[in-house]
Amino acid sequence: MSIRVVLVDDQALVRAGFGMVLSAQADMEVVGEAGDGAEALALLARTSADVVVMDIRMPVMDGVEATRRICAGPDGPRVLVLTTFDTDEDAFAALQAGASGFLLKNAPPEQLLDAIRVVAAGESVVAPRVTRTLLDRFSGQLTLPGRADERLASLTDREREVLELVAAGLSNGEIAARLFVAEGTVKTHFGRILTKLELRDRVQAVVLAYEIGLVKPGA
Repeated sequence: MSIRVVLVDDQALVRAGFGMVLSAQADMEVVGEAGDGAEALALLARTSADVVVMDIRMPVMDGVEATRRICAGPDGPRVLVLTTFDTDEDAFAALQAGASGFLLKNAPPEQLLDAIRVVAAGESVVAPRVTRTLLDRFSGQLTLPGRADERLASLTDREREVLELVAAGLSNGEIAARLFVAEGTVKTHFGRILTKLELRDRVQAVVLAYEIGLVKPGA
């Protein structure tokens, strides 16, 4: 089954270039294009998609707001945002809004293709340490909930420990070595964390850990 992709960028030539690359792949299909976030929402209301490749800076409605609205709905497509810098404040805002990751706009085509496949499979494409750098830089803009403990009450002690290590930037293999367990066990714990906290992927887990104060900036 092909990965259904929607391209959102205010530059028609950029969309055309991405479209040519994606259309050449046997496992991908471009099902629509939009020139801004508002057009993207209207398109997605009538078109099923698996991944939205979203530019951040656009007129009418930017990529951050469009991402927020897409990710707020149930069973919506995953969003891969494009940014110019890897410490872009808007990229941070897009992660907060629910994006499954971000990619530099000048990344090679093969990286874009790999990222779309990873996001479509339910994973994130932002390296945990890059995510942490971004969050450390902009964490002061997070809106902390009134009672953070309520978000963690459903987790076991081990699951909470795994979440802390994920937020600290460790891979599943590194967490397994730290806790003296099998990597498969870590994956099982993390899967339960996502289910209990109603999160989509690793990026959202890291953002939540910062929001609730489980991890402190620079720690």
